[in-house]
Amino acid sequence: MTASNDTLARLAAIIESRKSADPDTSYVARLFHKGTDAILKKVGEEATETVMAAKDGDAKKIVYEVADLWFHSMIALAQFGLKPADVLAELERREGLSGLEEFALRKAEQRDGEEQR
Repeated sequence: MTASNDTLARLAAIIESRKSADPDTSYVARLFHKGTDAILKKVGEEATETVMAAKDGDAKKIVYEVADLWFHSMIALAQFGLKPADVLAELERREGLSGLEEFALRKAEQRDGEEQR
């Protein structure tokens, strides 16, 4: 997993460095310049393209679209001052929990939050 973490960390550093680049010469800088709504719109577009590729069942296309989705999701993370390591830490926290257990925990936390209001 270290190689994957290194790749994500390197890509996150590149994305961070492009925040202040010239929007006329950098796609990433252009997205940051356009703001959160443009970034989130792009994430949504890439999610839709991932779903469409999966419906087609073309493995190469699925990988290509998921790469686009991950890339744009990383731009969204950077927009909010977050890093891939934050997502990896959350995945590690969930490791060993079944999806049903995780859902039940979130539901209980939400209910507790509503009761405290």
